[in-house]
Amino acid sequence: MKKVLVIGDSCLDVFVYCQATRLAPDFPVPVLHKVREVQNPGMAMNVKANIEVFLECDIFTNSDWRTQMKTRHVHENTNHMFIRVDAGDPIRPAVVSGLNLDYDLVVISDYNKGFLSCEDIAEICSRHPNVFLDTKKILGKWAEGAKHIKINDTEFRNSEPFLTDSLREKIIRTMGGEGCRYLETQYRVNTVEVKDVSGAGDSFMAALVVNYLETKDIVKAIHFANELAAEVVKHRGVTLIAPPKR
Repeated sequence: MKKVLVIGDSCLDVFVYCQATRLAPDFPVPVLHKVREVQNPGMAMNVKANIEVFLECDIFTNSDWRTQMKTRHVHENTNHMFIRVDAGDPIRPAVVSGLNLDYDLVVISDYNKGFLSCEDIAEICSRHPNVFLDTKKILGKWAEGAKHIKINDTEFRNSEPFLTDSLREKIIRTMGGEGCRYLETQYRVNTVEVKDVSGAGDSFMAALVVNYLETKDIVKAIHFANELAAEVVKHRGVTLIAPPKR
């Protein structure tokens, strides 16, 4: 069986679902009454969890991920988010020298929280021919060793002034309801009712690498990732991808 390694920063996603029926008397803010709470491993850990639906997957991440918390207070009935509160000490930098990369494919899920530097990513890419990169950093020459780079539309626009021809050829640009763009082609998705986009990028990346390992065809992998990510956003909170029904 194929085996994948995910490298990147992780957190604990917490969704506190609430009711809100009145404003506070002292300030014009809603008074929240907690109904329930849901916790999921987040960021790179979410990529790992999605890949494990299909394949064996290991992870190299910050050991304190359970205390790196993203807590969202969400209205139970409408799924409207009132506020997100982040907590946790600064993440310690990784030591990637000597890291075992004996895997069929390496995924770098870089949320730019301090775990990986540009030099770390460049080193990993130089040591493995099959690295799929998802990063919140502004792209530069340090990323040219990646096989493919998945970034969202905002991240693409931030990096656009610094993109080399080599980088442009590697980028898979996700665009929400518009699907994604690779090279000169737009890959669209069916219109669905979106309930929550939390973790959708992680799900897309996971589905992309799973199908690529099976087919060795990035276009087929893009279609597969679009299909599964479109299903994920139909559900509330962070949701795992599921094999498509045929």
